[in-house]
Amino acid sequence: MSLQRLLDGQAERLARLGRLLEEEQGLLVAGEIDGRRLNALAEEKTAVQQDLEETEQTRARVQRQLGYAEGTEGARQAAADAGCLDGWQAMLNQARHIARLNERNGRLLELRMRHNQQMLDTIHRLADPDTYSADGRTGLQSRRLDARA
Repeated sequence: MSLQRLLDGQAERLARLGRLLEEEQGLLVAGEIDGRRLNALAEEKTAVQQDLEETEQTRARVQRQLGYAEGTEGARQAAADAGCLDGWQAMLNQARHIARLNERNGRLLELRMRHNQQMLDTIHRLADPDTYSADGRTGLQSRRLDARA
C-alpha cells in the first residue's frame, strides 16, 4: 500500500471523526440532550478511532520496513521522498483540528455534568430539607437571623 493511499485513508477517517465531533458539540449545546444519539456517536467515534489507530500502525510499519527512522521526523522524510509531503502536513493539521474539537467537547461535557450535579444537589436538598450542610445548617434554613423570635 502506498504512503499516499495511507494518508488519504487517514484524512478520510479524520474528516469523519471531525463530523462526528461537530455533531456531538451540537448535541451538547442543545437545550435538551439526546442521550441515545450521544451514545451512538460515542460508539461511532470509537470505531473511527480504532480504524485510525490501525492505519497509523500500518503506516509506521511500512515506514520502518522502508528504512526510515521511527517517529515524526522519519514520517516526514518518508512523505517527502514519496512526493506527498503536502498531504502529510495537511493530515497533521487536520489531526490538530480534531484534537481541538475533542478538547472543546470534553469541556462542554464537563460543564454539562457540573450543571447536572448542581441540579441533583438542589433536588436532594428540596426532597430532604433536614439534611445538614457542611456549615451545620439544614438545606432550606435561612442564613439570616430572624429578629421576630
